[in-house]
Amino acid sequence: MPPKCLSFVAKSGTGKTTLLEQVVAELKRRGYRVGVVKHDAHRFDIDHPGKDSYRLTAAGADTMIISSPEKLAMVKRHAASPPVEELVAAYFQDVDIVLTEGYKSGPLPKLELHRRERSEGLLCRGASHDPTLVAVASDEPLDLDVPLLDLNDPQQVTDFVVDNFIR
Repeated sequence: MPPKCLSFVAKSGTGKTTLLEQVVAELKRRGYRVGVVKHDAHRFDIDHPGKDSYRLTAAGADTMIISSPEKLAMVKRHAASPPVEELVAAYFQDVDIVLTEGYKSGPLPKLELHRRERSEGLLCRGASHDPTLVAVASDEPLDLDVPLLDLNDPQQVTDFVVDNFIR
């Protein structure tokens, strides 16, 4: 059975990575196995010119894995970004939960982050009504049809994740 998944979504600059790293650390402190998928709408490169792994990928390897005693990394070429469900099925069978950053138009349940100084409206409520929205973490009061969490309280957000996606 695949692990449960939850996407952290927000407009750029809202603090997705900051909150996500705090939630991951707290989940690990509580003994859970956590997977994370970071969606990048732009091109990225985790390899660096001159390194053997970079040279092998540049030579044309379709899949290249570098492995050490404590971790591995894979570079796999593809024509289009695979659906998040395929990534979860292929790489995350050994975790209790998969948290994603991004995938704001994806099919996974979403926790939207809202920061008053960053934006007046929500991505998942307003112009569109995303039925996959399960909660909002905000730094201001909002009238919503889903639970409202304190954006500045990673413990509360972690409790929500555990209560609704792990237990």
